[in-house]
This record gives sequence, C-alpha cells and structure tokens, in this order.
Amino acid sequence: MTVADRPAGAPSDRPTAVLEGLAGWVPPRRVSNAELPAAWGVDDAWVRRRTGIVTRHWAGPGVRTSDLAFEAAGRVLAALDGQEPDTVLVATSTPDRPMPAMAPQLAARLGLGHVAAWDIAAACSGFGYGLAAAAGAIAAGYAQRVLLVAAEVYSTLLDPADRSAGVVFADGAGAVLLRRGTYGEPGGLLAFDLGSDGTGHELIQVPGGGAAERARPADHTPADRHFRMAGREVYQHAVTRMTESSQRVLARTGWTADDVDRFAAHQANARILDAVGERLRLPGDRQVGNIGRVGNTGAASLPLALADAASRDQLAVGDRVLLTSFGAGLTWASATLSWPELPVVAPVDTAAGTGADAVAPAAPACR
Repeated sequence: MTVADRPAGAPSDRPTAVLEGLAGWVPPRRVSNAELPAAWGVDDAWVRRRTGIVTRHWAGPGVRTSDLAFEAAGRVLAALDGQEPDTVLVATSTPDRPMPAMAPQLAARLGLGHVAAWDIAAACSGFGYGLAAAAGAIAAGYAQRVLLVAAEVYSTLLDPADRSAGVVFADGAGAVLLRRGTYGEPGGLLAFDLGSDGTGHELIQVPGGGAAERARPADHTPADRHFRMAGREVYQHAVTRMTESSQRVLARTGWTADDVDRFAAHQANARILDAVGERLRLPGDRQVGNIGRVGNTGAASLPLALADAASRDQLAVGDRVLLTSFGAGLTWASATLSWPELPVVAPVDTAAGTGADAVAPAAPACR
C-alpha cells in the first residue's frame, strides 16, 4: 500500500503501529482425532465434518500459558535482535493466575526491564483488541515499540464429559512486534472495528473460579471450572459479528471486498470460516488459515495463522490484509493492514509433525 491508497482525510504523517516481526509456537504434543478420549464417542470423520480439524496441540503437564507466551515472544525478538519493546501486551483468557497479570512476568522473563505491561481479556478477540491497544499506545506517544503476545492453554479448561468443546479447542501462542511508523507505509495498521454485546456473556464462559464463585460458593460445583459454550447460538453470533465487523472496517479503510488480497479470520471452526467468507464474497483462495492442523487456539489463532501463512509464502509484500475475530464476552474485533517485508525465516512443514515449531517460522532460540 502507498500513501495514496489511504482513506480520504487520513494524514500522511499520522502515526500508527507498523508490523515488523511475527512468530508462533505450539506445544510439541500433537493430538489426532483418533487420540481423542473414547468417552466422547467421536471418530475422525465426525470431527472433520463438523469442525474441519484433523489435529491439535495440547500442552503437557506443568506447562503454563506464560511458558507458551515466552516461547513465541522469544522467537520474534530473536528474529529482530536489538529491537526491544518498551511496552508488552498479553492477550489471554487462560492466564496462569487470576492475579497478577501475566505481561509484567513475561517482560521480566524476557529481560526487558521496567517496561509498561498489561493483559487483555477479550477471549478469542484478544489479538484484535491488542492490535488496537498497541496502535493507541503508539499514537498517544508513550510507546515506540510494542510486543503483543496472544497465548492460550485451553486444554486445562476442557471438561472430560463435554466433547463439543473438547474436539475444537487447543493450545498455542503467537507474537508480533509493532513499531511506531506512519500511516501509509507497508505493515501499517490502517483501521479498526471493535465491539461487544454483554447480553450474551453466558454463551461462552467458565462459570467458576472467580469472585462470583467465592461470593456464592453454594451455587457452584467443581464442573463449573470447565469451559462452557452454547454452540448453536455461538455459531450464529460468530458468523454475523465477524461479517458485519469486517464490512465496517473495510468501509473505514476505503476498501471493498474486491480489494482484499488475503483474509484471516479467527480459527474458530471451519464451518464458521466458510460462512463468513461466503457472506463477504471472499473466496477460499484468498483466505489463510490452519485450523485443520492446530484447532481453535483462542486469542492465539490469528497470529498463528498469519505466521503459518507467512512461512508458506502465502502472504506477499503489499497484500491488503483483512483480519477479524469473535469471542466470549461477547466481543469482536477487525483490522486492516498492508503486508510488510518481514525477517526471512525458514518454512516449517506442519504436515510432517515437526514438534513444537509446527506452525512457527524457524528462528533463533529464546534469549
């Protein structure tokens, strides 16, 4: 994209966040449909037909969300040696603890010093909200470079008796480094659309474990510590909200669907992705995704999908990219950007099962 392509009225010197690094990480344990618990009564064909998922990655015993976040963050920083952030954001709905936030701990573990750091709890929309927060911090002038990490360990929340969530959700982390730049340059974030509908807060939730349980313990059971989702209602909301949010952010950018070169949606479920793509009139050859290999990794799904696409040369410099997501809350977030030239990394063959780097562009090890 050039400055001439910016929406009418957008000043050429307007500061914005510019994407300069990207990496992903999934834990080594790869779980096929055939390995899912027998008690769920599902087979490979059933799971593929309903979700499009063939394999997913689950963290091993003792592995925390912060561990996955550290792996993804370390890779993106190592690929951009010397480009250290002054702000760290972590998007997650599966934090290590209710308090404190994970971001300060991650910043310290990475050796970043006394940087600004906070968490974003917008569930599967967390990465989109994080991009907007990073752009806002940069536009406000108190951040020059922001590390945004989205990480989830959903396997710790799965109910052994609930196959509907169990076959879909998985673990992973993705990280991006964003620097201060100007509106029209490659990699610059162009427009956002964020929204919520709290009347649907019970459609996707973990009922227990918080202040509500401590205030009224008699109203809760141990099963309330597990993930709950009203699948049919969520499907309708996800399709509608991601479609409408995408349309609004395209209008704000000054694009139509025909202008979009690559479309990346939250990797929720293959049927949802197909429905959103059809409503937006964005054919499959313009969509990028990896749900078949990694499942639904919540807030991490968008950066993981982008990292996977970049490693497979599915994203070219100058591509006009549309991102959209939907999650618990209910929340949704969309953004547009022009794809930049990123550090050269070796592609990874995810189909071959190469372990923890399965969807991450190869990069030097963590510092």
